[in-house]
Amino acid sequence: MRVLLGLAAAVVVLAGLFVARDIVGPLVLAAVIVIICHPVRHPLERLGWPRWAATTGVIVVAYLILGVLGWLLYFAGVQFVRLVTDYADDLQATAQSVISWLGTAGLDEQASDAAASLLQPSTILSFVTSLSGTAIGVLTALFFVIAYVIFMAADGARYGHAQRAFGATAGGPLRRFQRFNIGVRRYYVVNASFGAVVAIIDGLALWALGVPAPAVWAILAFVTNFIPNIGFVIGLVPPALLALVVGGWPLALAVVAIYCVVNVTLQVLIQPKFVSDAVSLSLTLSFFSVIFWTFIIGPLGAILSIPLTLAVRALVLEGDPGSLWLRWLSGDTVTSRSDISRPSRL
Repeated sequence: MRVLLGLAAAVVVLAGLFVARDIVGPLVLAAVIVIICHPVRHPLERLGWPRWAATTGVIVVAYLILGVLGWLLYFAGVQFVRLVTDYADDLQATAQSVISWLGTAGLDEQASDAAASLLQPSTILSFVTSLSGTAIGVLTALFFVIAYVIFMAADGARYGHAQRAFGATAGGPLRRFQRFNIGVRRYYVVNASFGAVVAIIDGLALWALGVPAPAVWAILAFVTNFIPNIGFVIGLVPPALLALVVGGWPLALAVVAIYCVVNVTLQVLIQPKFVSDAVSLSLTLSFFSVIFWTFIIGPLGAILSIPLTLAVRALVLEGDPGSLWLRWLSGDTVTSRSDISRPSRL
């Protein structure tokens, strides 16, 4: 009965999040950005800056991050639309060659039409349009993110004194949220570091192969690195299709081979180990969280999936001594009930 009631309550909460996704997504994004930028406050306060000035420093750093990410996405989107327009005729010719090849391979007409439609300029442009619509929605929500960042950064200065206000009675909850904040920062530091390395290697390799607009695909590789497990595939498809159009199957296969060697080695084999050490989540839960949170709050859920999962674990599981086995299944390193009350080493 307890399990059933818990599941029923979870369904109600998740349904509410689904309905309010346009509000929840920007709110979580702003919270994550403030959590990442909050440590900027401490050295400023040690230098003697007043609280309002340290808060302003946190806000400025947060806005710089948002501005850089916004510019990168804008640049990549504009260049991508320009590429589709410039290579429209080549895309059409490639689509016809795919139809002919599928016909010689013995596939039926429906399969040929379905595969060929993927390379139609109209299909690609409609895909870009849908991405643009999503981007417009994100930019519209950016207004709320900007406001949330100001308020959360100001409240962050106050929340930092919770231990002084409540004493030892708040030790358990404070430790849980300290672990959550540190996990979020570590996760994005690891992803940004690996994403930068992957983007540089992919961009240089595409430039050496002669694939048009290598900077666009490098930006795409960097951004998709923040989507656990499946981001590699999302970042591979556009440059591989463009390589097929401009250089045929040999160039496309070369791009796929380079991405498989570089991205699979770094993103699939090496990076998950660092991410697991940083946030203590199992690989299965990391993969499922991308699909789950994307369904609940939309495209932002793919990028915010790990922080959202960590928040659920901190709120629901870490304060309950009877949930040790669930925490262990999630990938947490907890081994005994004493770990719940033990001060965090993080």
